[in-house]
Amino acid sequence: MEIKMERTEKKKNRPLMIISTLLIMYVITGLALLILALLLLKLQPDENVINIGILATYILSCLLGGLIAGKRMRTRKFLWGVLMGAVYFLILLAGSLLMNRGISSDTVHTVTALVMCMAAGMIGGMLS
Repeated sequence: MEIKMERTEKKKNRPLMIISTLLIMYVITGLALLILALLLLKLQPDENVINIGILATYILSCLLGGLIAGKRMRTRKFLWGVLMGAVYFLILLAGSLLMNRGISSDTVHTVTALVMCMAAGMIGGMLS
């Protein structure tokens, strides 16, 4: 009976765990982008270096998000990591669509970023 009650309590807390993990991921993203902006100001690199820095930020955030989600959920860790990476990316995509008022013509870059976010989240979940 006690085990059954623990499982239902965990299921009730899942949305809260997902939201709090996403918040942590976006705080990490904000800090990493702030550091990247400071480096841009001082070093003034070309566009390729900037794009690599942004993708590295996505990967780092999703890796840590998958790690946190895996530790919190305790079962099917890699699936929770993939889910966190996908949700993280979809929220970024929605924000980008709202800001740009449309879909970017660079679908290859968009799909690559999605796959990288999901893979990083999965790896984070597997490492947890």
